[in-house]
Amino acid sequence: MQNSRKSRAPAQTLQFTIIGISNAAVDIGSLNLLLLLHPTDQSGTLTLFNTIAYCLAVGNSYFWNSRITFQRAAKGSPDQRVGFFLQGLFSLLINNGVFLAFNLLFQFIGMPVWLRHNLAKGLAMFASFSASFFMIKYFVFKDKERQNRHG
Repeated sequence: MQNSRKSRAPAQTLQFTIIGISNAAVDIGSLNLLLLLHPTDQSGTLTLFNTIAYCLAVGNSYFWNSRITFQRAAKGSPDQRVGFFLQGLFSLLINNGVFLAFNLLFQFIGMPVWLRHNLAKGLAMFASFSASFFMIKYFVFKDKERQNRHG
C-alpha cells in the first residue's frame, strides 16, 4: 500500500499542475478582462479585481482537484469543504499580498502597466499555487488511512 501511494505522487503532482494551468488561465484571464473593462491603479480596486479573479480560479480548482487529483481522499465532507475554504482564504491573502507588493515594486521601477500587472499576477499565482498544493494535500484532502497509521 505504501508503494502505491509513492507511485501516485508524481501523477498527482502532474494532475495538480495541469489543473493549475487551467486555474491560471481563469485567474489571469479574469483579471485582464476586469482591467480591460475598468483600467485602474488604485490598490483597493486592484485587490477587488484580483480577489474576483482568484475566487473564480479557486472554484475551478476545487471542481477539478476534488474529482481528479484528490478523488480518493475527497469525500465532499463538511470538514473538507471548510478546510478547502480556509486554505483558499489563506492562499488569497498570499496572492493579494504578493500581487500588490510586486505591482508597487514594478510601478516604482517604471514598468509599463500591462506588463506590471501581469508579471505581478504571475508571481502571485506561483506563490499561492505552491502554498495551496501543500495545504490541500496535507490538510484538506489528507489520506485518512495514512493519518490513522501514523496518528
